Amino acid sequence: MRLRHIEIFEAIRRTGSLTQAAAALHITQPAASKLLASAEAQLGFKLFERIKGRLVATREADILTPEVARLNQDLDSVRRLAASLRDRPHAHLRLGCAPALGLGLLPGVVRDSRAAQPGITFDIHTYHSAELVRGMLTRELDLAVTFDTHDTPGLTRIELGHTELVHLGRGGGDGGPLALADIAGDTLILLDASDAAGALLQMALDAQGLDPRAAVRVQTHYVACALAQAGAGDAIVDAITAQAMLRPDMRLRRLTPVLQVPISVLARSQDPLTALQRDLIERLRAACAASQAALEP
Repeated sequence: MRLRHIEIFEAIRRTGSLTQAAAALHITQPAASKLLASAEAQLGFKLFERIKGRLVATREADILTPEVARLNQDLDSVRRLAASLRDRPHAHLRLGCAPALGLGLLPGVVRDSRAAQPGITFDIHTYHSAELVRGMLTRELDLAVTFDTHDTPGLTRIELGHTELVHLGRGGGDGGPLALADIAGDTLILLDASDAAGALLQMALDAQGLDPRAAVRVQTHYVACALAQAGAGDAIVDAITAQAMLRPDMRLRRLTPVLQVPISVLARSQDPLTALQRDLIERLRAACAASQAALEP
């Protein structure tokens, strides 16, 4: 199917009328009828049948619909990006980030970036590490902010700073650092070892010969925080997410020894950074440093 075939298919499917579909596409009805005939001839089967005065999708068209809908979404994204490049060259950024960083680190950075340059537009996608890498390699993302430390051919890792793993539990007030051995017998909500921070914690536990019983294992830091707030146990998560999720009835405590979690941004090795990208990276770096400073006594 050609692009114009997809457009007439979607327009008829939405309106149920060749006349209304033609109006939606700003073409004449004979032109719309010719487009539909061309699409059906190319495909080798009918897309619509006339039932009680309306054009109704055939079984084959229903099977095609989800794929066509995805293509239309991609086309809309291309149009938005093209409009942004036309109106504000280099002022659009497709940014990926780990879910935890999307909650605790990114909102303030995006706010400040748009305050400094109001014309900037963002598409923000929250993915886990493998999806971030895939998005960068397929050029669906311009930059990706991640905890992951693995190197990938074709991608450059730019260090932003670090956060650290902390203990988040119920109960107000302050508390001193906790040793892993002190909490090994508690009801814990732990990050899955497939997560970079979860793998770091597991290595630290193994190094001390500790095997705590995990009441719950999760892949997302803020879900661990929400479970801790609900009283399902105490969570071990990154400090940025813990700070964002901290409530008056919760208590954040550092761990000893400190378990640092690197934060970095992925860029494509062959593409020079734009001024917008460099500015965002510096804002992210400053936000990482501010978050870490807030932990210091």
